[in-house]
Amino acid sequence: MTTFKAFIMARSGSQRVKNKNMRPFAGSNLLEIKIRQMMRIKSLDGVVVNSNDDEMLNLAKSLGCETVKRDPYYCTDEINPNELYVHLAETFPGDVLVISNTTSPLVTDETFERAIQQFKDNGDAYDSLNTGHLVKDFLWLDGKPLNYDEDKKPRSQDLPDIINLNAAINICSKENLIKNRNYVGKKPYIFMIDELEGTDIDYPLDFEIAEFLYRKLHSGESL
Repeated sequence: MTTFKAFIMARSGSQRVKNKNMRPFAGSNLLEIKIRQMMRIKSLDGVVVNSNDDEMLNLAKSLGCETVKRDPYYCTDEINPNELYVHLAETFPGDVLVISNTTSPLVTDETFERAIQQFKDNGDAYDSLNTGHLVKDFLWLDGKPLNYDEDKKPRSQDLPDIINLNAAINICSKENLIKNRNYVGKKPYIFMIDELEGTDIDYPLDFEIAEFLYRKLHSGESL
């Protein structure tokens, strides 16, 4: 039987948001929040946490996760991402990785269930499932508009449907991750979610905004 397991990457040494995985967040921390969420997902056969940090690994073990200690070589900012992906896949104890980033705390349980079911039902048609949301912004590159004509400026809603691959959820088989050296396959299925769920914590301000939104959503208040 093919096993589907959540895969949470949580190395120490983040540069832009210091100690982001274990830093206090809405009465907990991003790592614990993501682990507890993945434990609730009925479509999964387990939760795997990969880290170089003993504190994070101990937290994961205490919550019932499988853990993989990452070699320090694969924890530097200089490591080539494609090389890292191959290593992560090779050390993954399962068949299909449901990559669940701690920095995407606003994705709902229901969205995870739908994404996993979509992959299970149609996995023969594509080699990865990757979440995205539409970007309806006026974009410039090298001093000129990238996605519109300034002389015929459209309404923002009429801009081209450019998709931001937000990395909230990425699903692929261990075999394809090794073969493609990327969690975005050669024939990806782009699973659209809204911009709120696609919120990604890259910078300190993102952390503060995400925490505010998370508290609001989990208190039952409307945004």
